[in-house]
Amino acid sequence: MLLARQFQNGTLARYPDAVEELAVFAFASSTFMLFSASLGFVPQMANVFARSHRGRSVCFRFLTIVCSLLTIPLALLSLTFVGRSTVGWVFGIEGEVLSAVVRYLRYLLPLIYIQGLRQYYMGLLIQAKRTGYVTLLNVFHLVTVVLTLMAGLSLSWPAVKTLALAQVFAGLSAAILAYAFYLRFFRLPDVPEHQNLTYFEMLAFYWPVAVTSTMFALSRPIIYSAVGRAPTGQATIASLKVSFDFAMIFHSAMNQFRHLFVTFGPAHLAGLRKLMIRVLTGLMFVMLLVVSTPVGGIVFGRLLHVEGEVLKMARDVMWVLCLIPVVVTVRNYFHGLRLIRRRTGAMAIGAICRNLSILGLAVAARSFGWLDHWTAGSILVAGFVAEAMVMLLSGPNGSSLAEIVTDRQD
Repeated sequence: MLLARQFQNGTLARYPDAVEELAVFAFASSTFMLFSASLGFVPQMANVFARSHRGRSVCFRFLTIVCSLLTIPLALLSLTFVGRSTVGWVFGIEGEVLSAVVRYLRYLLPLIYIQGLRQYYMGLLIQAKRTGYVTLLNVFHLVTVVLTLMAGLSLSWPAVKTLALAQVFAGLSAAILAYAFYLRFFRLPDVPEHQNLTYFEMLAFYWPVAVTSTMFALSRPIIYSAVGRAPTGQATIASLKVSFDFAMIFHSAMNQFRHLFVTFGPAHLAGLRKLMIRVLTGLMFVMLLVVSTPVGGIVFGRLLHVEGEVLKMARDVMWVLCLIPVVVTVRNYFHGLRLIRRRTGAMAIGAICRNLSILGLAVAARSFGWLDHWTAGSILVAGFVAEAMVMLLSGPNGSSLAEIVTDRQD
């Protein structure tokens, strides 16, 4: 799924003013993610609660309400003068760059509902253990994005139109296909659960994970906002956008273990731990191969068409970002335990601590004149370390792992 971002960056690199286009995309996509990111745990929510007719009904209605509440502020930012001024003030941008960011957000307004539905039906397919079809959906989404990007380039569309329509059209097509797979393969469990589910229970589970996802979406804008006010801000932001997006391929792979915790439960914790270590080892090998060998030049230079100073800085930042998969693996283990127990409050606290750490370090680095691409990447890693420490110290719902396993076995 995240390969789509690489093709988006590669497409922008083909436009005449590639540095400005990459910076605009970084500002706009970060702003959109601030709202869409809270949908990141919708698959787990559907997997946990949609296990009876009542649970499925409440879950779907709750999702509809959430999507509506997320679309309203995004519309205000993109359609009103106050919203435009707010975006400009946050990122320190104006003129044509600000106008391009706002146009991008207008194109993406329907994508909140589209992503919500797509995530919901993917969660139900995961519950049905039809993960091969989830992969098929993501491949279909990627192919549709690439074809739309190619069409935009061949038709000489502006960069904003090309990138935005690629996301909307691919998301809508994938959502429709996900619904078709749901009709074909999903069946409620033989033993129904959550037959008396209330909206309050849904909210108690969802708001902390929504905060967790939203805080993740804020991590980059905090860094971009600090870097954007520097003299070489656009080039640095462009390099960070490229490197952050590429590193997310490895980061996101470890995030998927949270699905396994929810689907298979505490009876398989030992096996899940072993699998996490094996997958992490493989990912780190590939990541270091890209960073430390000419493969990196091929990926960033030839495939993504990044060049010059942006290419050099992006490769530099990747050295620092190699630490992120290790840190998020620790964090995700405790996330998985809390999702199993439906006690998600500490996840929100950890995410807030991550962003406070990023903000404090970014302000300090900028004050001392130390904020460059190296320190920006290091600050992102430090934020995830802070979050992982909060999760490690809080434990799964305040209990030790041994106590949880014993309780479940009893």
